[in-house]
Amino acid sequence: MNADVPTWILYVFFMKLDLLAFASHPDDAELGCGGTLLAEAARGKRTGIIDLTLGQLGTRGTPETRAQEALDAGRLLGLSVRRNLGLQDGFFENDAPSRLAIIRQVRELQPDVVLLNAPADRHPDHGRGAQLAADACFLSGLRKVETVDADGNPQAPWRPRLVYHYIQDRLLTPDFIVDISGFWEQKVEAIRAFRTQFFDPAATEPNTYISSPEFLQFLEARVREMGHLGGFEFGEGFIAPRKVGVRSVFDLV
Repeated sequence: MNADVPTWILYVFFMKLDLLAFASHPDDAELGCGGTLLAEAARGKRTGIIDLTLGQLGTRGTPETRAQEALDAGRLLGLSVRRNLGLQDGFFENDAPSRLAIIRQVRELQPDVVLLNAPADRHPDHGRGAQLAADACFLSGLRKVETVDADGNPQAPWRPRLVYHYIQDRLLTPDFIVDISGFWEQKVEAIRAFRTQFFDPAATEPNTYISSPEFLQFLEARVREMGHLGGFEFGEGFIAPRKVGVRSVFDLV
């Protein structure tokens, strides 16, 4: 972890989370699972996002603007916690220091469910970040992996009960779909909080893949397609590393 990059936090007090999303870059979670985070927060669940990098290599904006935009988006999503680990955008590795940085967060926040980047995607950071966080979530449950908190106190092992991948740019087949029909407009508002990254007719920075007006049109088409597959108006798809089990057929929509 880069010691020169601050950790950005919405709330600093301890709070056990119900749902935690990891994202290789600020805005990944908004795009991939923002509606799900909104829906669960509306149900009273405690939610959070941990961004692995500040998106330092992004064509538009700066690490400082991205950090502020992430905080603004986090408030719109109703997050209890948002943090940034300050890993090196484009060049972070699935190595021991990076895994330990994530393990410390998992053990502190104790999420029951974790959402990760797509297992394979257009940006190589997405798949690499997904595997890094998945490995760390498993290792976090091993008592012989020793970590300490910010005050130097030993941390107890903690392994999330469920880990899923959200779908990003590349169309992957979902294992299940979450209904976000009542939260689409709020999801878009959180995405637009990243003002430097998405379409702005007054922007003077170079155009990028995601800054065109067509990109948000594509995103709407994607969530409408996912919703259609699940029998909803809008939906977000997720990939399960193992088969999803239910206790009753009546649990299925």
